[in-house]
Amino acid sequence: MEHFYYPSQGRGQLHGCRWLPDGEVRGIVQIVHGIAEYVERYDEFARYLNGLGYLVVAEDHMGHGGSVGESETKGYFHGGWFTAVADTYWLLETTHQAYPQVPYVLFGHSMGSFMTRTILEKYPDSGISACVICGTGWQPQALLAGAIPVCKWVCKHDGEDQPSPKLEKIVFGTYNARVESPKTPFDWLNRDEAAVQAYVDDPMCGFVSTAGLLRDMLTGISYIEKKENLAKMKKHLPIFFIAGGDDPVGSYGKGVLKTEAEFRKAGMVNVTCKLYPGGRHEILNEINRQEVYEDVAKWLDRVLPKKEK
Repeated sequence: MEHFYYPSQGRGQLHGCRWLPDGEVRGIVQIVHGIAEYVERYDEFARYLNGLGYLVVAEDHMGHGGSVGESETKGYFHGGWFTAVADTYWLLETTHQAYPQVPYVLFGHSMGSFMTRTILEKYPDSGISACVICGTGWQPQALLAGAIPVCKWVCKHDGEDQPSPKLEKIVFGTYNARVESPKTPFDWLNRDEAAVQAYVDDPMCGFVSTAGLLRDMLTGISYIEKKENLAKMKKHLPIFFIAGGDDPVGSYGKGVLKTEAEFRKAGMVNVTCKLYPGGRHEILNEINRQEVYEDVAKWLDRVLPKKEK
């Protein structure tokens, strides 16, 4: 694993990781991570993809992981949602330019799935060959129309760059509700107790996000769900939705299936969806993660263009 840095379009330097396969690069997978985590948590999955010949690349978003400077606040996007998405897109462009002849795949998880969906709509001519959307969801526009002004009010009165426990509770407070006898506030992440404890013990995970980031994320979700933006996506781009059947972010499967349906309504013709019964939010860390890895690999093998001999 190699580390690199590049300037954010918001503020500061962004930290990234690059996992190189042995031998020829058959494709590139760019991982877009979720809220209150960082890219090195994907090391096991990245190394698995390396073994199949894929180069893997990812960046820590502003306010996350190695992109948090000494004077920076965790969980804050300088410049807002579309600036953070532009940072991710810059990495896509520059990496793709370095390997123009190989297929390029976006893999977005959780908040990263919403950022990935923003890229599909805002940058439809990115040149990617396929997209995996992991742990995503769908929020009613009426709910967002009520929640975003609340976030803006908290930003104005408490400071948008300040951690907001009350907004955090509104957004994530019910996620453990269906977990029987939870041992931590983060049992909803997955069924692997060791993986959950590692998240709890990691100072770069599970922090309280700022009011500004929660406002920005909800604003981004509102953007990607609008019909006029969904219509901008490349209609033949292969899309693979994967999620746990017990993932609260995806409304226990209903939000994922709703998103799949809306993609189809928007004219997307190559959409696949798989829900993993019993799986929670972080299916890449789940007790059946090897099954998930293999499903992603098989799907990529099926949809990506084959190299001419």
